[in-house]
Amino acid sequence: MGSTVNRAWRSCCTMWASYGLSWPAQDIDILGTLSHPSRSRPSRHLLFVFVRTHSAVQGTPLSATLSLVMSQCCRKIKDTVQKLASDHKDIHSSVSRVGKAIDRNFDSEICGVVSDAVWDSREKQQQTLQMAILEHLYQQGMLSVAEELCQESTLNVDLDFKQPFLELNRILEALHEQDLGPALEWAVSHRQRLLELNSSLEFKLHRLQFIRLLAGGPEKQLEALSYARHFQPFAHVHQREIQVMMGSLVYLQLGLEKSPYCHLLDNSHWAEICETFTRDACSLLGLSVESPLSVSFASGCVALPVLMNIKAVMEQRQCSGVWSHKDELPIEIELGMKCWYHSVFACPILRQQTSDSNPPIKLICGHVISRDALNKLINGGKLKCPYCPMEQNPADGKRIIF
Repeated sequence: MGSTVNRAWRSCCTMWASYGLSWPAQDIDILGTLSHPSRSRPSRHLLFVFVRTHSAVQGTPLSATLSLVMSQCCRKIKDTVQKLASDHKDIHSSVSRVGKAIDRNFDSEICGVVSDAVWDSREKQQQTLQMAILEHLYQQGMLSVAEELCQESTLNVDLDFKQPFLELNRILEALHEQDLGPALEWAVSHRQRLLELNSSLEFKLHRLQFIRLLAGGPEKQLEALSYARHFQPFAHVHQREIQVMMGSLVYLQLGLEKSPYCHLLDNSHWAEICETFTRDACSLLGLSVESPLSVSFASGCVALPVLMNIKAVMEQRQCSGVWSHKDELPIEIELGMKCWYHSVFACPILRQQTSDSNPPIKLICGHVISRDALNKLINGGKLKCPYCPMEQNPADGKRIIF
């Protein structure tokens, strides 16, 4: 579908470039070039000469020679205008083909892909969308825009929702200005939880601060040695990296820029620390690195063509009721690993994927089935595991959260 549109688009751009013009069209100021004949094409320069000559002789009788020159200019201008009109037709034809290709390959009405009965009420949909937009704005650091949206909408957002985003953006702004202080304070205050996540954020922050001292030259050598004491808690995990940084002190008098340790001064470390902080902080605070809005949009771009195709097949076969539940699609759609946020469990008894309303339940014997399957297997207040002879109380089952 996209290849047809791409071919038409490339053809249009090629046609446009053949006339010495750049795309998009709004970047082309034909009238503006009339006042700069050196930048314009010969036909535009000719028109400029005509206008200038006419202005100079206005109000005075024309000589025979000047009349002849003016007649020749008018004739050349007429020929040039006709050629420009012909060229415009060719360009317009290419542009029209792009529009027709888009009309042929893209459905202008995508709302009918799924029945409205599948979703919540319109008010609930609007509120969910507004919250997704609001979270995206907070996560991108657009705090003033987010506050304006809160005021103009009916959303009632408390401070507990805003606080994590405000803190993250404050620290990220400091990191972008190469200020490690706020990030180090945050990492130290959350040290235990970061260790539980096997995060190396605090070590990377101390390493970057040490590198900043090294960049100060020999004058900062004693301060760098003193700061190296912060590496002691991480020696058993990051021993090799600490050895590299200690070895760089030997070349401090000669200059690290011309030493085997010049890679320590690479500015890419700042981009890396921003990425590491965002990932680990979001994981610790229970937030996704990518906003739900951006993930939903990317997933929709992948899923929509497949859903439109299945919709066409369902209409041809006059099928109805195939898609009647918002938690399950009528066909499996592969979104890629980047959109996997949790494990998926399918009940081996009912052959259905579990959900919030039908979660997986772990039995005493260790086997896992869905809650609906558990309820169907209850007999006389007792539950017999379908995979082993153990009999147990249904209330002893524990819900599993992936």
